[in-house]
Amino acid sequence: MADIKKMYKTIMADNFPPEMTIQFGDQKLVYRKRTWKLDEGDGQLIEKGLRYGENPDQQAAMYQLVSGNLVLAGARFIEPGNGLVSAITEEQMVQAGKHPGKTNFTDLDNGLNILKFLMERPAVVILKHNNPCGAAYGTSVFDAYDRANMADRIAAFGGCLVVNRPLDKRTAELANANYLEVVAAPEYEEGALTILSKRKNLRIIRLEKIGDLAKYRDMSTVEFKALIDGGIIVQQSQRNAISKKEDFQEAKTTYKGQEYKVDRKPTEREYDDMLFGWNVEQGITSNSVIYVKNGVTVGIGTGEQDRVGVAEIAIFKAYTKYADALCFRKYGIPYKEFELEAEKGKRDKIALREIDEQTKKDKGGLIGSVMVSDAFFPFRDGVDVGIKQGVSAIVQPGGSDRDFESIAACNEANPKVAMVYTGQRVFKH
Repeated sequence: MADIKKMYKTIMADNFPPEMTIQFGDQKLVYRKRTWKLDEGDGQLIEKGLRYGENPDQQAAMYQLVSGNLVLAGARFIEPGNGLVSAITEEQMVQAGKHPGKTNFTDLDNGLNILKFLMERPAVVILKHNNPCGAAYGTSVFDAYDRANMADRIAAFGGCLVVNRPLDKRTAELANANYLEVVAAPEYEEGALTILSKRKNLRIIRLEKIGDLAKYRDMSTVEFKALIDGGIIVQQSQRNAISKKEDFQEAKTTYKGQEYKVDRKPTEREYDDMLFGWNVEQGITSNSVIYVKNGVTVGIGTGEQDRVGVAEIAIFKAYTKYADALCFRKYGIPYKEFELEAEKGKRDKIALREIDEQTKKDKGGLIGSVMVSDAFFPFRDGVDVGIKQGVSAIVQPGGSDRDFESIAACNEANPKVAMVYTGQRVFKH
């Protein structure tokens, strides 16, 4: 049996070519393989590309677009000179610890993919396995990080932190209280790097172009999916059709000659959360349903096969993370650790029961939240699941034959629930 621990510490050789050319008709795109000379801790510089792929026994390489541009069906795709993750240099890797792996960069890339829609305010995304653990706006980077981290401290362990403003000393201290693999910011204020670098294997990246992320919002890229038979599916990257509240559509439909429409209009606070939630949805694996409230994720359900199931999973996660946050803020330890110690008689079981009761009373923080779905609800059961937990508004693409049922569910709720359509599905596989 292979030594798994040793595999994680080993740099995987790769046999991918230094240059790659892709031709679309008479248009060519030229890519160059990226490598970096980094010190892995023994004082010797090692030139290598990606450490390994998704797993430590998979070869991998990352390529940067260096020449050519592409125009298809009137759509102009991203051109050379706009490199973000694929253009990171040794100088920008303020601290590498060791060569990066594929997942380090794909998490960072998806963090940027979400933040490009959230640039008007300080915002933070913490990711793992290419999905956000927590995302939040804040009055400052410190506030945004604290909110995103406490939204799911459990999943954030070992994650990738991406911020859209310079990272300050206070935020660095707070971030170091939890274990992270990657931290990326446009800049680091005085004292922040000294604190972060105490974790020797933490990859610290200064990515100045984060400050210009908003311009990438409407840029298209070519996405490739390799098939088991060696074939490839090519598609244009998703474009977010919603940038302001006026882009949402009224939730209405006609069924058997009768018109149905949602009675209650969203409040300004709900519209703000609708925009925030729909923007975060752009970076979540489908099928997905998420709940957001006051500019922070409350529960994130990802990658499920049925919509009502993922809505329920997101609720379960919201309750779990809410209880953990209550426990950690009051007692300084995770809920599961407190629970284990209570079973052994080392902690007060009454205190544990109080946390559970408060979580149940607050419905995991879901009361007044906005429910966001990346595709329409085929039946009203998914909507009913959210309404039962106290959501006040719902965002969904619309377009189901049974939209009238979801509208009826919102109008029958007490108090009534607002709902809007996006007119756009945002599956991400």
